[in-house]
Amino acid sequence: MTYEEHLDEVTTLITEEYGLSDAAAIQMVMRAQADDFFSGHDDDPSICTLERAHQDAKAVFKKYK
Repeated sequence: MTYEEHLDEVTTLITEEYGLSDAAAIQMVMRAQADDFFSGHDDDPSICTLERAHQDAKAVFKKYK
C-alpha cells in the first residue's frame, strides 16, 4: 500500500479498535505525522503493510491519546 493508504488504514484501525471518532483518530495520526512518527514509512514504502498498520495504530494510540 502507499504511504497515504497506510495512514488511512492506521486511522481506520484506531477508530475500529479503540472506539475513537474519525475526527479524533485523524487528529491523532496527524500529530504523530507531525512528530515524524511515520518518516521511515515515507522513505521505505515496503514497510507500509497491513501488519505494520496494526502495530502503528497501537503505538500511535498509546503515545498520542
